[in-house]
Amino acid sequence: MEKTHVVVIPYPAQGHVIPLMEFAQHLIKHGIKVTFINTEVTDKLVTSTWSEKDDFSDLMQMVSIPDGMEPWEDRNDLGNQMEAIFRSMPAKLEELIKTINKEDDCKVTCVIADNCMGWAILVAEKMGIRRASFWPASALTLASMLSFQKLIDDGIINHSGVPLNNNTTQLSPTMPPIKPANLWWACIGDLATTKKCFQVIPEAAKAATMTEWILCNTSHHLESATFSHFPQVSSIGPLLASNRLAKQAGHFWPEDSTCLTWLDQQPACSVIYIAFGSFTMFDQAQFEELALGLELTNRPFLWVVRPGITKETTISYPEGYMDRVSHRGRIVSWAPQQKVLSHPSVACFMSHCGWNSTLEGVNNGVPFMCWPYFADQFYNETYICDIWENGLALKKNIGGIVTGEEIKSKVNKLLSDTRFKDNALALKEMAVSSIRKGGSSEKNLSKFIEWIKENENHLSV
Repeated sequence: MEKTHVVVIPYPAQGHVIPLMEFAQHLIKHGIKVTFINTEVTDKLVTSTWSEKDDFSDLMQMVSIPDGMEPWEDRNDLGNQMEAIFRSMPAKLEELIKTINKEDDCKVTCVIADNCMGWAILVAEKMGIRRASFWPASALTLASMLSFQKLIDDGIINHSGVPLNNNTTQLSPTMPPIKPANLWWACIGDLATTKKCFQVIPEAAKAATMTEWILCNTSHHLESATFSHFPQVSSIGPLLASNRLAKQAGHFWPEDSTCLTWLDQQPACSVIYIAFGSFTMFDQAQFEELALGLELTNRPFLWVVRPGITKETTISYPEGYMDRVSHRGRIVSWAPQQKVLSHPSVACFMSHCGWNSTLEGVNNGVPFMCWPYFADQFYNETYICDIWENGLALKKNIGGIVTGEEIKSKVNKLLSDTRFKDNALALKEMAVSSIRKGGSSEKNLSKFIEWIKENENHLSV
């Protein structure tokens, strides 16, 4: 009998790679062979920091194909990157699948593609291979993509995805409000970048109609209003809630685990954890104000300052800062975030509100201070502050700066009001219950596994 062999292809960003890598591990546990396809640049980053490669034996193979960009081109220019991917990768993927089917006894039976890589679904359809789409972020973010035509028809955006007004909108009367300027493709760069990124949206929406499954790394409990209006989407998360804490793969930077020993020495529920993901950048004035704000709290803090977090070539702290905070502050370049957030000494999470970080905070019952940077992070801030009420937003002053005094004030408010922690713990229970046996996400995932394995003798062409 032909064994089930799936190709999994994420968009080349850490927040997309990690949940799809986690999803691949679920498939492997059910005896499904996985070929995980990254771009060449992403593959080098992931495999250089991944120490658990041997755990997957012969059921997992990591391969890469070029993203169509030259080595010296800026891959943080998301508009240009998306255009290059669309030009180059479809033909490369088709060629790779043909090679696998010729050389491997276990032919490809299904393609599972990130919604931002909708072209991969078109390749699978052309080749007669079964297909499923996977969305690593919130169902609300996915719903905004699937509703792009409604947003155009309602005069919210034009045909290039550019917002036409500042009026808050809702995709349905019960779903969270969205500011047009915060639509994820509209807040990741300048006007040209918005137009380039929006080109992905119609393609993603079309691809979703060509799959039998639209999988989303979220929980029905977390986004019930969205699921009531988009029943075609299946929740299968939070995937990380079921992860073995030591074995998360997909990070682009090596983790500094020594911070866990430092956390062991701190009082329970005392530490502010600060991490802004893989894309957030600060100018020097804001970076220094953040540093001073953490000092003003007079609380222990663990701060992730990754390479490239400031626009300057070197990271510079206020004069004398390291000496003043050395007794209660720990700064690392990257942290094992799941282990940090599950540590009893952590009191709250100052975050950019990326969906992975949001879910990790939710899974561990940790209250948030929200500082979104771009894309879907503004949606997630709305969930945290207005819907779930497990966090507070940090506000910029008239000059566009989050001041040290604002940071001090919000930390004190968050940690002195027990409602935020109580709500965070209640939310944790709801999220984790989804992936337990009999939970809504666990049922959906089991049904998908059954579907993907039902024709193990299915041959691709």
